[in-house]
Amino acid sequence: MPNPSPEIIQLLSVFSVAFTVPTFAKALVLIFGTILAPGRRTVTAALRMMGLGNDKNFSNYHRVLNRDRWSPWVVSKILLDLIILFFLPAGVPLTLVIDETLERRRGKEIQYKGWFRDPLLSTKERVVKALGLRWICLAMLVPVPWSQRTWALPFMTVLSLGKKTSAKLNKRHRTIVQWAEFMIGKVRRWQPDREIMLVGDGSYAAIVLVQRCQRLKKPVKLVSRLRLDARLFDFPSPQPKSKRGPKPKKGDRQPKLSQRLEDPETVWKKLKLILYGKEHAIEFVTGLSLWHTPGQDPVPLRWVLVRCPEDSFEPAAFFCSDTHVSAKQIVLWFCLRWNIEVTFEELRAFLGFETQRQWSDRAIERTTPCLFGLFSLVTLMAKILYPTNLPVRQTSWYKKEEATFNDALAVIRSRLWSRSNYNRSPQNLDLFLIPQAALYSLLESACYSS
Repeated sequence: MPNPSPEIIQLLSVFSVAFTVPTFAKALVLIFGTILAPGRRTVTAALRMMGLGNDKNFSNYHRVLNRDRWSPWVVSKILLDLIILFFLPAGVPLTLVIDETLERRRGKEIQYKGWFRDPLLSTKERVVKALGLRWICLAMLVPVPWSQRTWALPFMTVLSLGKKTSAKLNKRHRTIVQWAEFMIGKVRRWQPDREIMLVGDGSYAAIVLVQRCQRLKKPVKLVSRLRLDARLFDFPSPQPKSKRGPKPKKGDRQPKLSQRLEDPETVWKKLKLILYGKEHAIEFVTGLSLWHTPGQDPVPLRWVLVRCPEDSFEPAAFFCSDTHVSAKQIVLWFCLRWNIEVTFEELRAFLGFETQRQWSDRAIERTTPCLFGLFSLVTLMAKILYPTNLPVRQTSWYKKEEATFNDALAVIRSRLWSRSNYNRSPQNLDLFLIPQAALYSLLESACYSS
């Protein structure tokens, strides 16, 4: 059985306050087993990797997910605190990104499943739906010392049911926007003094979410897409004190962004930005407006309309709930949202996301968020063990310039599999000498297997 280093044990011991003593001991076994296991990330796979394949009390480890009492919210808060502690200097604003992803699951016993849009197979012309579970993930954008790219580290993941599924199970239905309100409210309570930016795609462009972010005791800056046909208005003119009646909430209607895009008299400003790793020359126009939809109070925002003279991407509009933010900063913040898509892909490739096989309601609610949290936990372990330079697998025919999550996972596996963690006795007749080159090859295969 692997013997973790003291640094890793010290990091994990912080989470013990969310568990009972027996449950935390079993949780550690599952954490290490899941890190070491290739392929499917199931409880039985974790037990096999920990040398517990013949344990007759294996059902006790299943109870960690489907029966034992522990607090996922406490775990989420501790994970957020650790990410801030190890990756962000004191006083630096928190940049959060929110997005949903689909876990494709089938089975009669899975009550939470529903039909949702499949982002991988859908196009603008055709919407493809798949059966599964929809998860909303809130992640922290942080710089890591061994990569030029900003990483998105998940710390809170919730299950978002479909409307029909909620009605069938007699559960209160929450839309993804309502879940976003709930999640950002929790983060604000956990971090009452930090400046927070929240970045989401067009699914989170909702007036109610803007209102929620603006009305918090310490407002949160929301950045998202804006429809080109959004209803934008001027700010109302001051009403004379002698005039009776309610004060107007909005002024005159402004031109649609789609009209500004086609208007030859629109004054465009030029700007060069590094977007998605490449330099792009863009043109933009920005302004302040009140965003309004019938039945809701208008909200102030700064919008940015962007086009590319080289036609490398289609024209788009973005907004920020804080009217004092610059147009350049809004575009840069929104482009950082792409990093959570990388996290989703690496979760599928290296941590076996969508290979879970739990079917009970509580196990489903807990397993996937734990797997998302494990992504951040592995990154934290790598940061503690290698604060500046992370070992990267190199060959004579390929020079890898920067580390990826696969390398971070490999170094943690290597520490757990390290020969220094085992006692060797030359008097044991069962021991065989293995050539060093063969041993390193076997160790590398175990560490980099997915």
